[in-house]
Amino acid sequence: MEKKWWHDKVAYQIYPKSFCDSNGDGIGDIPGIISRLDYLKDLGVDIVWLSPCYPSPLADQGYDISDYYGIDPRFGTMEDMDRLIAEAKKRDMYILMDLVVNHCSDEHEWFQKACEDPDGKYGNFFYLRRKEEGKLPTNWRSYFGGSVWEDLPGTDRQYLHVFHKKQPDLNWENPELREEVYKNINWWLKKGLAGFRIDAIMNIKKAFPFHDYAPDREDGLCSVREMLAEAEGIGEFLGEMRDRTFQKYDAFSVGEVFLERQEELPDFIGEKGYFSSMFDFSETIFGKSGKGWYDAGVITPEDYKNCCFEAQERVGENGLLSNIIENHDEPRGVSYYIPQGDCCEESKKMLAALYFMLRGIPFIYQGQELGMENVPFSSIEEVDDISSLDEYQVALEAGLTAEEALKVIARYSRDNARTPMQWSDAAHAGFTTGTPWLRVNPNYSTINAAAEQKDPDSVFHFYKKLIALRKDPAYRETVVYGALEPYLKEQRNLMAYYRRGEKTLLVMGNFQREEQEVALPAACKRVLLNNYPDADIQDLTIRMQGYQVVILEM
Repeated sequence: MEKKWWHDKVAYQIYPKSFCDSNGDGIGDIPGIISRLDYLKDLGVDIVWLSPCYPSPLADQGYDISDYYGIDPRFGTMEDMDRLIAEAKKRDMYILMDLVVNHCSDEHEWFQKACEDPDGKYGNFFYLRRKEEGKLPTNWRSYFGGSVWEDLPGTDRQYLHVFHKKQPDLNWENPELREEVYKNINWWLKKGLAGFRIDAIMNIKKAFPFHDYAPDREDGLCSVREMLAEAEGIGEFLGEMRDRTFQKYDAFSVGEVFLERQEELPDFIGEKGYFSSMFDFSETIFGKSGKGWYDAGVITPEDYKNCCFEAQERVGENGLLSNIIENHDEPRGVSYYIPQGDCCEESKKMLAALYFMLRGIPFIYQGQELGMENVPFSSIEEVDDISSLDEYQVALEAGLTAEEALKVIARYSRDNARTPMQWSDAAHAGFTTGTPWLRVNPNYSTINAAAEQKDPDSVFHFYKKLIALRKDPAYRETVVYGALEPYLKEQRNLMAYYRRGEKTLLVMGNFQREEQEVALPAACKRVLLNNYPDADIQDLTIRMQGYQVVILEM
């Protein structure tokens, strides 16, 4: 593998609205992010990815962009963004932004002009179809529920939106549209951005001609994924985008990639891949159901282990995955992957080590390094997320009671990850001096950065140690480039694997509250990391405590 500047880095995702508020308006902002760069540097972060902070009506919390060349006044100014890039550079850190180009906002100038003249230049920036009374162009259901077709205001047309109706899909078949996208990407890279996380990119290629599929719910609609699974030729667009933008600037790009085919993996993240890396969503999507959240299966420790190993085996030497346990679209990892009732400091540290030491680029989502947890919901009125509100209705229509539906939402809601960052035990968790836009998790008095920075045994300090191990010159080559090989895969609720390179490391986690004995393959040279004070090693056996994790040099 040709070595790249981003291979040995640790990335951190910021959700700007909820990270740090500098002016007391209850919304996080770019000056707030700048004020916390030293915190991130101390943790060991190299790459900082910002969820969208472009101008937006916030129908989908900024993933509906009305101006690709601006900064939303809620978050600051372009001067603030320039200062953030400069301040990060001073600390040898890199800034990524979100690239959201499957769709824009219906308040974007392009869409407004398409409404004025649907047969003109900008009408062809979107997917428009003539309206037929009592009939939709297709029976596809959007990701947020309801038809993907909406009336184009003031015209006899309808437009396609696979997400929210305020997020019209952009027509990538149109070379003029693609030119505008590349022009914008290069504008940001020239400004000093280190790259992008690429949102929902698998949606840009549609299957033609448009047609209906078999309905999968009582509403007579089918998931839009049916159409995407039939789409061919996305590589032409992605290869062109790489050549025209990222490659010219040696920029880091990480794709939100779903539904890729096994044979396409080298094309996506290989030596000359479309992207530098792509997220592993194997664990995220495990057990999900086309019927809705209410029908999803609970992921067990065995399921989690198998998902991780299968993803690693699938990618092999093709490239590096970007590994996560949570992000802005998912619930908190510790509340989701750790069996109910077992969320504690030990289990949080175990989960951290098991995902962090996988081959690939580790991404930390804001607050994950503190062990932030899902927020308790007492009413659907407390929910802000549009997908959660849709899934609540889906659950009710499936026959669940309001109480049962709320429990489903509490487990899966994107609001879990979007509650304000817990900086201290001060009012509103030290996030703002005003009223936060989304309520703070009430456990901030015990789970917060100020307390954990002072406590050498905290989850925060455990993440620091993991990052330090990844960067340690003695182990860096092995952790970054070494092969991953499962160990004792059949032993129940044990997730163990080698990292083999210049050294041989063995990562082992007891994924249960009960103790268990584990046979060691050879003598252990040293214990590099342990979430308990001691490791009970007798000859070639280790007795592991509940949720104990160890990283051993063999």
